[in-house]
Amino acid sequence: MAGVSDCFAIGSIVACKTCYNKVIEGEVQAFDPQTKMLVLKCPASNNRPSCSNVYIVNLSLVSDVQVKKEVTTPPEPTKPLNLQRINNRIRTNIEQKRCLIAAIRAGVTQEGMMLFNTISKTINEVTWQGPNILVMNQVTITPPYKPDNIKGDSHSKAFIHIRKVVEKHLRDTQLNTLRQQQSSSQQQAQQDGGGDSSCSSSATTTNNNNNTNNNNNNNNNNNSRMTASAAAAGSTTPATTPTTAVANSQ
Repeated sequence: MAGVSDCFAIGSIVACKTCYNKVIEGEVQAFDPQTKMLVLKCPASNNRPSCSNVYIVNLSLVSDVQVKKEVTTPPEPTKPLNLQRINNRIRTNIEQKRCLIAAIRAGVTQEGMMLFNTISKTINEVTWQGPNILVMNQVTITPPYKPDNIKGDSHSKAFIHIRKVVEKHLRDTQLNTLRQQQSSSQQQAQQDGGGDSSCSSSATTTNNNNNTNNNNNNNNNNNSRMTASAAAAGSTTPATTPTTAVANSQ
């Protein structure tokens, strides 16, 4: 480890390279000089401006520590933590995990998992009740998780909203399935088309070779005929000369 400062000011921008050769750069949130533990707030990996990635870095295991921007003004006093709210969130998360485990044991299908994830993106009050999805303690969705499987007061705003969410989820799922099938069909067609093209190319090459061989054979036959004709013409001339000579001698 090189270039580690004795203290990092809150709000400064610090970059360092981990033992995995990964460069981390972010805003200092906290630093403990005794343990050399540095807390950095970095841009979120999901690119959402409202989120952040928080890294707790052990400076004893990093290298190339650089202070990109140092803050000299004293930091603002930290706000007190709402411990009750934190504990409530912990209990809620634990309860959700337990409900999820119970739902998996009850045989929840993949379609049910996907619908649960879709609903939980916009509604926090959603949990498992065995294999059923319970939303806002008002609406229940039973397997196979279709619009007709929604139970509750059909005239309530919650019921109407959940029904729209389920219908949109099914449309999106069907559309994605159709797109995947079309993509697979296009890839298969391209593979089949490539094989036919190769066969056509081979057939064309074979036909061209056959035509070339036929032309060569025709040329050879023509040359043979011309050679035979020339040979015949050459043999006639010597035969005429002796006959004429005999006639003159008589």
